[in-house]
Amino acid sequence: MSEALPSASSPKSNSSVPARPYIGGQAVLEGVMMRSPTSFAVVVRRRDGSLHVREKGMPDGRTGAAKLPLVRGVASLVESLKLGGEALRFSAEQMERDFDEQEKEEAAKASSAAKKTGIGAGALRMLQAIAYTLFLLISADDGGEPAGSSGEVIEPVASPNDAQPEKEKASKGPMGLMLVVMVVFLIALPQAAAAGMNKLLKFGLEVQSPGFQAMTGAFKLTIVIGYLFVIRRFLPDIRRVFQYHGAEHKTISTYEANEPLTVANARAKTTLHPRCGTTFLVMVALVSILVFTAVGGFLPKIQTGKVLLDNVIFFAEKLPFLPLIAAVTFEIQRVFARYCTTGPLRVLLWPGFLCQKITTIEPDDEQLEVALASLRVTLFREEGIEKSVVPAVTAAGQAPAPADVRYRSFDVLMKSARLRRAA
Repeated sequence: MSEALPSASSPKSNSSVPARPYIGGQAVLEGVMMRSPTSFAVVVRRRDGSLHVREKGMPDGRTGAAKLPLVRGVASLVESLKLGGEALRFSAEQMERDFDEQEKEEAAKASSAAKKTGIGAGALRMLQAIAYTLFLLISADDGGEPAGSSGEVIEPVASPNDAQPEKEKASKGPMGLMLVVMVVFLIALPQAAAAGMNKLLKFGLEVQSPGFQAMTGAFKLTIVIGYLFVIRRFLPDIRRVFQYHGAEHKTISTYEANEPLTVANARAKTTLHPRCGTTFLVMVALVSILVFTAVGGFLPKIQTGKVLLDNVIFFAEKLPFLPLIAAVTFEIQRVFARYCTTGPLRVLLWPGFLCQKITTIEPDDEQLEVALASLRVTLFREEGIEKSVVPAVTAAGQAPAPADVRYRSFDVLMKSARLRRAA
């Protein structure tokens, strides 16, 4: 399962060490996305073992109203959905290319049934089912990917913006679909389950009562956690995404500990992280109980005499509060991540950590390499090494983003002095 982390404060540092930029991340298909204040990078492992890199500069959003409490939470969530969908779509495109190459090489024994039961296809169907994004499984280029003269780096691959207008239009679909699914999973379905239980057991609770909200919250947690258990237990293919999720956490923990970005250092870290998107989701469920319980009594009384209509009206009344819930949850998670990671207050992180036990699995060294490489790529720009253009919207449209790059191995990427060759 993929994750879209809310941005958080910079890692702690002592007074003699300059503050380091925060890093957020997300697992994708056979890869990891990392986001720093000025860089967005996705690294995926291709079938031949090479690392396919997409990186682009991002405008620093920590300015103006986006810095204000509550506002920054909503802005961060919107950005996470947008970039997360883009990263997942990119990883799916590379996986589809590898499938096509494998099909050509094994045409004699390949069958359509075999193609549809592979690791990537299974993960793809699951990610589509939960609608974290709508994968656009198209090949951006039909030709080969020529090797560079160094024999070490394969670049450039294909410009990610060859069909920019079409992709820009397509990118709006996944984010809208994700928002719809969030509403269904976190509001509509739990409320429907609570209404059914209320009717079945004849509790006689009004939809705006604290008791009904508590029951709705319980179903909300049950649905989210139960879903995670099901996909982990019955869909072995999704385990690799969970492993990359664990690799992403270990890598960020290594970075925040000011340790060198090596497999050995990352391997020793835990797969749990206080700023995880899984924790955010659990906290959203808990905060929504408190918010809807608090505001329920202040909203106009709903008494139409029809249970179904009462629930539909209250559902509509809840929708405007979604940004508030996301914003409040974001601020709470910031506080927990800063002050509750050690000592007795750590108990406040346990509910999220328990759910992370489901969505993270111990990664292997090759998966750690991908996560470490993704973080290293973002730091090229943060350190001023990578200075390619930051895409900007102009009257003529969006400026082309830098071309993708492929490295033959993890070691080559980590030893590289720069991401792209100087122009």
